[in-house]
Amino acid sequence: MRRTSRLIRVAVGVASLALAATACGGTSGESGDDGGDDKGLAIAYDVGGKGDQSFNDAAYAGLERAKKEFGYTTADIEPTDGETDADKEQRLTSLAKQGYDPVIGVGFAYGPAMKAVAAKYPDTTFGIVDSVVEGKNVASLVFAENEASYLAGVVAAKATKSKTVGFVGGVDVPLIHKFQAGYEQGVKDTDPKVKVVSQYLTQTAEEGGFSSPDKGKTAAEGQIEKKADVVYAAAGLSGQGVIEAAAANKVWAIGVDSDQYKQEALAKYKDSILTSATKDVAKAVYSLAKSVEDGKPETGIVRGDLKSGEVGLSDSNPKFADDAELQAAIKSAKEKIISGEIKVKSS
Repeated sequence: MRRTSRLIRVAVGVASLALAATACGGTSGESGDDGGDDKGLAIAYDVGGKGDQSFNDAAYAGLERAKKEFGYTTADIEPTDGETDADKEQRLTSLAKQGYDPVIGVGFAYGPAMKAVAAKYPDTTFGIVDSVVEGKNVASLVFAENEASYLAGVVAAKATKSKTVGFVGGVDVPLIHKFQAGYEQGVKDTDPKVKVVSQYLTQTAEEGGFSSPDKGKTAAEGQIEKKADVVYAAAGLSGQGVIEAAAANKVWAIGVDSDQYKQEALAKYKDSILTSATKDVAKAVYSLAKSVEDGKPETGIVRGDLKSGEVGLSDSNPKFADDAELQAAIKSAKEKIISGEIKVKSS
């Protein structure tokens, strides 16, 4: 077991985590504290933090699974408003110094900080979700979001009655372009007569594109006014506002990243969530932790796609799961993507 060697590396105790929590974002959870003798997985959240009902919460689910299975101390750290790359670098550095291994940055915004810190701590395994960072001790946990979004587009084109559907992107960045590109292609391949109305909430994450439900709600309401009766959001916490607007106006919402039909905070809107385009961040986080625990750390690009089953569509809503025509269309599209017959765009 790798934990024996970790004990030797632990040099800095709980005090440094307290410093990091004060300077670089609060500690939203530590568990199994045994005096710092047996530390494992630590995650640093992206904008929106824990409670986004989306991919930050999925990362936490992976951490909880690792904590339960491996019985070690974990940490998860919240971001702060308006933080810089230097703040992120300090946060990752503090976790590595304390002996947490692996240390995962949840979100592409951790890219510059991850590259700098990983080079300084070659004996620690680092992971980053949704970005590629080069480093011998870095695992880049990326996903084919465009493939899942293509299937969401198939669903939207089949479900719409107005022949108009919407897409709300949180921030105008390449990662979210993948969601939009796949969705629009899926819609057009299914029914060229369907119009897609697309909007980005902000140009930068600092402006709140991933963390402002009110912005998401306003954007969705604007699209619904333009007759969109299915709205897909790739906007983190802001997507809650999109789902709220869809429910209020009795149109369909398509969730993202996690199965949002099952999210407790969205329970009162769940009947309006037709499906969610999911990516298994929880599995990716857990798998990296397990690889370290087994003494064979994952590194390099670790990609999840339709073929591996790590992206796809949720089927919790019976209206989705029991629609035979819709399920047949999704199955056909999925098979064609996996075989290579359909090449899904990423921008």
